[in-house]
Amino acid sequence: MKYSKEEVLQYVNEEDVKFIRLAFCDIFGNQKNVSIMPSELDRAFRSGIAVDGSALAGFNSLPHSDLIIHPDPATLSVLPWRPDHGKVVRMFCSITDSRKEKYGADTRAFLNTAVSMAEKAGVSVSIGTDMTFYLFKCDEHESSAGIPYDNGGYMDIAPLDRGENVRREICLYLEKMGITPVSSHHEEGPGQNIIKFRDSDPEKSADNTVTFKSVVSTVCSMCGLYADFSINPVEGMAKNKTKINICVKSKFGEDITCRFAAGIISHFREISLFLSTSESAYTDSDGLSHIRFFSGGRQDNKIEISLPYSQGNPYLSYALLIYAGLDGVESKPETVSKSDHLDSCEKQTLALPKNITEAKKAALDSDFIKKHITEEIANSYLF
Repeated sequence: MKYSKEEVLQYVNEEDVKFIRLAFCDIFGNQKNVSIMPSELDRAFRSGIAVDGSALAGFNSLPHSDLIIHPDPATLSVLPWRPDHGKVVRMFCSITDSRKEKYGADTRAFLNTAVSMAEKAGVSVSIGTDMTFYLFKCDEHESSAGIPYDNGGYMDIAPLDRGENVRREICLYLEKMGITPVSSHHEEGPGQNIIKFRDSDPEKSADNTVTFKSVVSTVCSMCGLYADFSINPVEGMAKNKTKINICVKSKFGEDITCRFAAGIISHFREISLFLSTSESAYTDSDGLSHIRFFSGGRQDNKIEISLPYSQGNPYLSYALLIYAGLDGVESKPETVSKSDHLDSCEKQTLALPKNITEAKKAALDSDFIKKHITEEIANSYLF
């Protein structure tokens, strides 16, 4: 459910809300927040809340460090692990500079621009992301002890799977926050798990991805466990992956799925750096990703991109995938053959750069990146 500003003010007043968390992400997708009291909420809606960006990744190159965050009432959600009396709620925010002008490092706004461009081209996009994660026992410092929580394997059940109660709590919390899981199960590696979600519009999907990682980490901490999303937490065991599922439809009734995928394939090396800045994403992944298709009939096809990492900024990742896909729709490259791939669900390999230096060079040499990336994003990722 999407709320208006008036409905949020009414909810806070009537439902014993004592703290409002205004959430946003730094340029690398790490969630940050500022808590305000209910008495400050009306002002936050009217003029925003000032924050010091000088210590935030990607925001510290400002000539003036003041930034203004503006809550989006449509994203109101209760934090279900906080007390029922004196509730805590959260809203995601847009970011402007001190002059109230659009801020180029606000990747949520960057995604909105990409979605708007798709809409102008007559293309609607929905996205869903599935991420695997490992559960580890904690040491005395509440960090990973390096010992997987169980020795279960793919789709095992208890007692081999000891993570079912953790996944249950995660799913219940997510449902209370308006995010409906589709399924969950044990993955291949010891202590490795996955929870899957329905596709939604790109902005909501990115919000959900950020929320999901936060909920997983919170629930695991409450259970005395450590959640690890890194690519290779257990040497020699199954690696963590991210699967991004994209559905595209044209308002003109044509099937544009293959052309959209062709654009992603043709620009994949150029955008790899922005999908992950982790060196291990390139060196520990065998240098490969995959893309494949699932056919559900005309206008109901899905693109599935399997990536060997889960630590990128989802707003930035989705935006660049949309821009790349639109480029494919507009230029109609012959990179993908419908008869070869769409019906067979055959995987097509996407070669990653060999290392982060090569990924940066591919981005620096790209006219596509120069066309779409803002100066603030470029400065943080490329220099």
